[in-house]
Amino acid sequence: MPSDIPSDPPLPSWLRRVGVFDLETTGIDVSGDRIVTAHVGVLDAEGREIAWRDWMADPGIDIPEGATAVHGITTAHARAHGRPAIEVVSEVTSALRSLLAQGVPVVAYNASYDFSLLAHEARRHGIEPLTEPSPVIDPLVIDKAYDRYRRGKRTLEVVAAHYAVRLDGAHDASADAVAAGRVAQALGRRFRMPETLDALHTQQIGWARSQAASLTEYFISIGRLEPEEALDGAWPVRQGR
Repeated sequence: MPSDIPSDPPLPSWLRRVGVFDLETTGIDVSGDRIVTAHVGVLDAEGREIAWRDWMADPGIDIPEGATAVHGITTAHARAHGRPAIEVVSEVTSALRSLLAQGVPVVAYNASYDFSLLAHEARRHGIEPLTEPSPVIDPLVIDKAYDRYRRGKRTLEVVAAHYAVRLDGAHDASADAVAAGRVAQALGRRFRMPETLDALHTQQIGWARSQAASLTEYFISIGRLEPEEALDGAWPVRQGR
């Protein structure tokens, strides 16, 4: 006897092998702050990480105490154990470019932050930046689009818990990257996604723009932004903060 309970959509084929990417940095200004640690990996259809690489950089500037409180890395530790920033930026950019060239989508939570900061770092060191990385999957943008009215924060920790994805060691680049990839796969099982990666990538550009416009209106209403100010909704790479 067939069940009356609708089944979840099957995992789209393009979520069966995904790249994952995350940065920990000196701050939140994508044009001025620097990379401290980075992680790039690959997950299989079960969310197991089957390939990965981690980096630690000497960012070349002091790491503020507030940033250290988030990721645990001090200026002294980064100077003693980190590699030159130019090498790290070059290798991270190359690793991502290789995945994207193979058609492997790269998952990054709040992708416009990580990809924008990486692009600015690349320009700073004379490296060809990833200015229009594609295909990219951003679980933050997708979650907001498919479950727009859910109350509460949308940090990776909160959203991972909502989709029953385990996150150990939040604000560690490796843990955050893997959890983001698994959240993307959970979203693919929960909601009926576009049939192709190109369609999803294009839709995320529009979703990110409209989400930024909505947040801008809210921030103006509570006095956090001036009426003439606006959040940058460019995705997955924006120019400023």
